Amino acid sequence: MGVEPVPDVPAAVAEGDEERLLLIADFHAGIESELRRDGVELASQAESRRERLLGLVAETDPDRLVVLGDLGHEIGQSKGVEREELTDLFAALDVPVTVAKGNHDGDVEELVPEVDADVTITPTDGARIGNIGVVHGHTWPSEDVLSADVVCVGHEHPVVRLEDEVGGRRVERVWLRGELDPITFEAHYDWDLNEAPAIGGDLVVFPAFNDLSSGTWVNVEGQEFLSPFLPEGLTGGEAYMLDGTRLGPYDLV
Repeated sequence: MGVEPVPDVPAAVAEGDEERLLLIADFHAGIESELRRDGVELASQAESRRERLLGLVAETDPDRLVVLGDLGHEIGQSKGVEREELTDLFAALDVPVTVAKGNHDGDVEELVPEVDADVTITPTDGARIGNIGVVHGHTWPSEDVLSADVVCVGHEHPVVRLEDEVGGRRVERVWLRGELDPITFEAHYDWDLNEAPAIGGDLVVFPAFNDLSSGTWVNVEGQEFLSPFLPEGLTGGEAYMLDGTRLGPYDLV
């Protein structure tokens, strides 16, 4: 597909036309603050999150880090511990960063001038980086994104519930990978068939980088997807665990 997961972690690398990319989704800096408001006493994991990401950057040696939205957690203004976590992160990174703006990234543009870092924020309908389309996934991707060879999205936080023969259960974050369904996007945009962009690339739905984030159960009956173009926009979709185990069609896992 041109986008290859890093074994055992919710991240992938891609060889673009001119740059090697490291891609993650849903960092959700400062999430512990909201959990505490909900009554969950949890120490900040900001440092460990930052060190995990810096370790990935060192391991994969990218030319650019791409965050597929929800770099922060507060839907409105980034402040307090979240703002501190983000400024510390930008200060520690030594590669350019592109953030595909997500629904939790309300004022991220205002933060950029405060940090001495090369940070680009895309519109909410995404952007192209060479042959790779990047978008958070809470809105419909742009025509330019949809015409990419591979479209990478976050937002969904896909997980599966696995059960063993004695009734034990566990939750695993997963990748969803398949192809873009042209009909879904043509119908939404009401394109004239003679003017519609060529849509036929691959679609990769990223697991959340932040392991405290809840997710969409993709193999539990009655669950609904968050993204407006999923699951209809994904055809031939299969689920893969972080260790690379192929689970097969996600709705049959």
